[in-house]
Amino acid sequence: MKKFFQEIKADIKFKSAGPGQKLTDSAGEKAPREKPQQPALRQPRQGPTDEAQMAAAAALARLEQKQPRARGPTSQDSIRNQVRKELRAEATVSGGPELPGTKEVPEPKEEGSTHLAVPGVYFTCPLTGATLRRDQRDAHIKEAILSHFSTDPVAASIMKIHTFNRDRDRVKLGVDTIAKYLDNIHLHPEEEKYRKIKLQNKVFQERINCLEGTHEFFEAIGFQRMLLPVPDQEDLEEFYVLSEGALAQPQSLERHKEQLRGAEPVRAKLDRQRRVFRPSPLASQFDLPGDFFNLTAEEIKQEQRLRADAVERLSVLRTKAMREREEQRELRKYTYTLLRIRLPDGCLLQGTFYARERLSSLYEFVREALQNDWLPFELLASGGQKLLEEENLALNECGLVPSALLTFSWDAAVLEDIKAAGAEPNSSILKPELLAAIEKLS
Repeated sequence: MKKFFQEIKADIKFKSAGPGQKLTDSAGEKAPREKPQQPALRQPRQGPTDEAQMAAAAALARLEQKQPRARGPTSQDSIRNQVRKELRAEATVSGGPELPGTKEVPEPKEEGSTHLAVPGVYFTCPLTGATLRRDQRDAHIKEAILSHFSTDPVAASIMKIHTFNRDRDRVKLGVDTIAKYLDNIHLHPEEEKYRKIKLQNKVFQERINCLEGTHEFFEAIGFQRMLLPVPDQEDLEEFYVLSEGALAQPQSLERHKEQLRGAEPVRAKLDRQRRVFRPSPLASQFDLPGDFFNLTAEEIKQEQRLRADAVERLSVLRTKAMREREEQRELRKYTYTLLRIRLPDGCLLQGTFYARERLSSLYEFVREALQNDWLPFELLASGGQKLLEEENLALNECGLVPSALLTFSWDAAVLEDIKAAGAEPNSSILKPELLAAIEKLS
């Protein structure tokens, strides 16, 4: 017990002794304090030597190199471009080939920008000639077809059948069935049973009644709806019955049948938006609106994973089938492409195309703008690659998406004839009306 109290006292004494005290010291003894040293006299400050200044400059340069990078882009397309630039730089440093899929995609611009290469993608209605945006074309064409019933109901109903119904296989089956009805009437004009079509018939319901425009077609070519008795049945059934006037004109029925079978859907035509620019150092710069890009939400997510996928591709040996699938995915990213052709005088001819259009369409576009459209010529892609019209590849298969600058070149024989005639091979070759509307590229 005595030892226990001694330990408690020692503990209290330790806590109350303060710094600089020993437990064996008496409470009155204090630790001697050191005398504070007198502050040394401050010497006048001297400027840094030349060597110190050079060392400081080097240190500042190292600090600037170590500064954190600015915050990266936040938009999906900017992120994608940044990733591709870094991947391309890595491939260049490592001496490897450029990675597939790392071709830089220009960031789509807002359509309100004044520096867009083209304001957007537009279409022309073949019925009215109106210029339409992509989101306007279907509604406008339907309205135009419906308004055509007042002038030519047969043609309007045929257009409605082929345009309003998207399932082409079902349309073909329905058209073939209608053609069979008309063939029976033409081959057996005296047979009354062939002039009547029962609307509740299973074949009619499954193949014809489900299509928009078919009822309008039957009525336009001379069929009338009637309620007729049916053997062994009390209730009347609804039939289409060919009128006597239509029956007396079998050639008209045959002509309408051929029109129905040969018709195609009415689709808005892509507006080339042909423009001609003066020679410009900005010829290869394209600021495209969002209409030229066809990336779904899922494809955008895949693009965000491009860096990781590309690194994996570097370390994994890919088969030919894998490479082909990857190339096909790249080709499907774009629906439209904007192309410029640099002519011999330096002027630029510009037009909009579907990415899957063939080279023959591009050659035809250029040919339509020339004064002498019968003279043979060639188109060269970047790097001098010849784009041969007879190969007829798709534009995206030639890498001409979503934009490209091409070079016009005369055929070798034509060029020799031009020089032999003493003419200037670099003179203007466009039609005068196009030159009259030439613009400045900005």
